[in-house]
Amino acid sequence: MRVLIVNTSERTGGAAVAANRLMEALNNNGVKARMLVREKESGQLTVSGLPGRWRAQWHFLWERFVIWLHLRLRRDTLFEIDIANCGTDITKMKEFREADIIHLHWVNQGMLSTGDLRKIIASGKPVVWTMHDAWPATAVCHYARGCEQFHSECRDCRLLPGDGMVGRVWRRKQRMLDGKRITLVACSEWLAGEARKSVLLKGQTITSIPNPIDARVFRPCDKLQARRALGLPATGRVILFVSQRVTDPRKGMDYFVAAIRRLAEQHPDMREHSVVAILGGHAEEVANQLLLPVCPLGYVSDPQRIVEVYNAADVFVLPSLEDNLPNTIMEAMACGVPCVGFEVGGIPEMIDHRRNGYVARFKDTDDLADGIRYVLEEADHGALSADCLQKVAHSYSQQRVAARYIEVYQAALEPLNP
Repeated sequence: MRVLIVNTSERTGGAAVAANRLMEALNNNGVKARMLVREKESGQLTVSGLPGRWRAQWHFLWERFVIWLHLRLRRDTLFEIDIANCGTDITKMKEFREADIIHLHWVNQGMLSTGDLRKIIASGKPVVWTMHDAWPATAVCHYARGCEQFHSECRDCRLLPGDGMVGRVWRRKQRMLDGKRITLVACSEWLAGEARKSVLLKGQTITSIPNPIDARVFRPCDKLQARRALGLPATGRVILFVSQRVTDPRKGMDYFVAAIRRLAEQHPDMREHSVVAILGGHAEEVANQLLLPVCPLGYVSDPQRIVEVYNAADVFVLPSLEDNLPNTIMEAMACGVPCVGFEVGGIPEMIDHRRNGYVARFKDTDDLADGIRYVLEEADHGALSADCLQKVAHSYSQQRVAARYIEVYQAALEPLNP
């Protein structure tokens, strides 16, 4: 079985990380998997880039420019939406022709247009589409933020108001899927439930499979050694926050700041024996907002360095306001680090409340602070850590996730086999 995984980026972003991990898991379990990306960044033989690198970049810039014009030169929601007005026809490429299964992942920002997607779906090859966010189920947004228009028809969008652009994209997506059958895989049960509410996806096969993780890479290691390598205090508590861009409002930094403030005010001794480590871009911009000592680690791409960061921590906090199945929580748990997050999206599927972490009430900073305090001071930290490792082994191992995807591929191929 030959599978072509299609994703915009090779390495940047959660979808790219998940797609790479899945490719490795499939290849380790008897499937010949390759990956097609907008711009190839590595020398990996199983990854191909689109032809004409500058053309692909132009598609990205042109889409952003059109959105910017429709936003009347505003930039506040410029990267929260995609209109898929341009992209590359991959159906003529050798990688496409040789594949038995086309497995789409995150294909936005000029990678594939709705017209390109329509050609892929009409090609006769089985199509599996992993949903890393809600975009396949909506007109233009990646996260609906409580909006329910996609249940019937996206028209008046708060992210792209005005002249009917949203309605036009919605109708293009309708034509893209008209009379065709694909399989959609959400990374969480929450997102699968959202997808089933979309009129766009009515009648399509929708299931849920989590992303895999390589527990040979993300695993517990010596905490003291990790802290020394990062320049973190050898003693005391380390509270960790991780995001590709820590100032992204969706990741909940404001709530994290408020929770830390409450802890510092109610437990002044924490200032003496606790620090906050922040991993991600723009970490320095938020360091002075926290009432505990802060170690901004910046953006790190080296997996071994990231493993050290997780192992240096006593608790990982991700108060996302909307999230699918965050790789960061999975990575922290694979390193034996208990996690704290809000009861939203797929996070409650990952964190088992008071067993391997703490699930706080949505947008409740007091409860978020209580959760951090629970992990650090009240719970049996060793028991929480052990349950983290057990959860990862049971739910997110490469072998288990690959086996579930192979079942999906075989089901998608059945109509083609007499």
